[in-house]
Amino acid sequence: MAIKPKSVKITDTTLRDGHQSLWATRMKIEEMVPVLTQLDKVGYWSLEMWGGATFDVAMRFLNEDPWERLSVIRKAIKKTKLQMLLRGQNIVGYRNYPDDLLKAFIEKTAERGMDIFRIFDALNDVRNLESAIKFVKKYDKHAQGTLCYTISPIHTIDYFVKCANRQKDLGVDSICIKDMAGIIAPNIAYELVKRLKEEIKLPVQLHSHSSSGMAVASYLKAIEAGVDIIDTAQAPLAFATSQPAVETMMAMLKDTPYAPKLNELAVEEVSVHFEQIRVQKKIKYDKIVDESVLIHQIPGGMASNLMSQLAQQNATDRIKEVLDEVPKVRADMGYPPLVTPTSQIIGVQAVFNVLAGERYKIVPNEIKDYVKGLYGQAPAPIKEVVRKKILGAERPIKERPADLLEPIIEKVKQELDKKYVKKEEDYISYALFPEVALKFFEIRENPSLFKPEPVEEEDMKPEDKEGVGVVKELLELLMKNNIGELEWEFGGNKVKIKRQSSAPIQTNEVRPLSNSSQPIPQVINPDVVLKTPSATDVKPPAKTEEIKSPMVGTYYSRARPDAPSFVNKGEIVEAGATLCIIEAMKLMNEIEAEKKYRIVDILVQDGDTVEYGQPLFIVEPMA
Repeated sequence: MAIKPKSVKITDTTLRDGHQSLWATRMKIEEMVPVLTQLDKVGYWSLEMWGGATFDVAMRFLNEDPWERLSVIRKAIKKTKLQMLLRGQNIVGYRNYPDDLLKAFIEKTAERGMDIFRIFDALNDVRNLESAIKFVKKYDKHAQGTLCYTISPIHTIDYFVKCANRQKDLGVDSICIKDMAGIIAPNIAYELVKRLKEEIKLPVQLHSHSSSGMAVASYLKAIEAGVDIIDTAQAPLAFATSQPAVETMMAMLKDTPYAPKLNELAVEEVSVHFEQIRVQKKIKYDKIVDESVLIHQIPGGMASNLMSQLAQQNATDRIKEVLDEVPKVRADMGYPPLVTPTSQIIGVQAVFNVLAGERYKIVPNEIKDYVKGLYGQAPAPIKEVVRKKILGAERPIKERPADLLEPIIEKVKQELDKKYVKKEEDYISYALFPEVALKFFEIRENPSLFKPEPVEEEDMKPEDKEGVGVVKELLELLMKNNIGELEWEFGGNKVKIKRQSSAPIQTNEVRPLSNSSQPIPQVINPDVVLKTPSATDVKPPAKTEEIKSPMVGTYYSRARPDAPSFVNKGEIVEAGATLCIIEAMKLMNEIEAEKKYRIVDILVQDGDTVEYGQPLFIVEPMA
């Protein structure tokens, strides 16, 4: 049967996936507000403007309440549907949450004006979609089912059509092909869309990224096959690891039956605004096409964050090793599609395999949970030798993961200090991200506590770089040699830093360097001449060892804010005991004792940022 040409509809991703892919999710609400009215005039089918990483990043780095962002945008957008990305049972987090939290989240999101919920599961496990679809339909909103597209020996067109049929049976209103890495080829896009239109008989949407350079061609073939909606971004936040530009698609489809019905002047006004913001932020896109994405299949949002994390680990020179390791880890894990949270899980494991010099020597909690089946059923069997190395004799679960989870909302209402609660949604934020939300609530009570992200060193003046470099080197000297106090001369002043035995390095007062937000210690004693102790001046007690951080991240001494510390000074722990958690790359990584130890000293405090190789504990091995 011939496919009748029709005008294609457009979802704009600028306010969510566009900046998540290219700006590390750092677009602020104040940068959106000036053009919301123009966006509403364009004539988009929907605006994807919430969900995904935008929820926790708003609290972590922007000091913004994600719930208020939704309300602000809803108030300004009168005609266009608002759309979010919902990670199924993961909600907007990185693990499965119980049904009561999922229901509360969807209820409040719907109340604040969300129209369309794009619901996906990273493993395409329909069991993880059931409750989300049911709750979205309960509140009379549009439930869009999602096929996480990937390439592997088992991910065939028949496989995806079967997944779509299962989602249709659950009552979805439409189906989205979510090509998060930009790897769907034009001929596959045509065939898959055609099969879905013929057999599923629901509206079909195609979401892709420009990573491999194929997205525009794949969009055109999908349009020819009858796709109803495609995802694009405004030009300043398009291409590279983001979606194709709306301007490009409009120009290519002009004077054809497929041409989208959009207000070209409004499109231009919006792009002018975001180009100005891009220039102000000094954001550059170094590589437009990543030819290796067809091998490693890392999606757009993960690609920018992976480079950022490797930079923090001082390991950007090892990016090729990591990218080569990603498909190996993915095969070990049963070929999961690389989309949040599996993209983070697989990507972080690949990083640790490379940096540790041994595969699976460091295993994040999330990898353990994945292998246990707590994220759902892997598309293919996990390699047995890897499963045994990670789990030992423990066997994976068979049931729906969320069935094992206890309700959490009432517990959270008892746990969270009422002084932090301004609205019901605060309980939801805390249940999803306890540490992040609690810190955000504390800053909300006392805004002076908020510390913006540090200035990039390339933006500093030469004299500021020199000062920061001196500080870093001296701090490292203190940590490396267990030195308690050090003085040195810089810029005509003599300064001192002290380190307490059971706490991080301390300074008396700090003041900024000239024309810089970077601190240096305040002058204490201008009459003392600098004497740099040698490594032999101070020695740790005999028979002790240091346990160092294997990554850059945030140190947590406990599993949740209300939980007891994993270990205490003077305590004896057995091999395999959890010593602490380092949160890195949005994953919680348990640091375990390699043998039986007595904890001599704890060198960092809860919530501290730690560096790669920084000592965390002084321990005494026990016979």
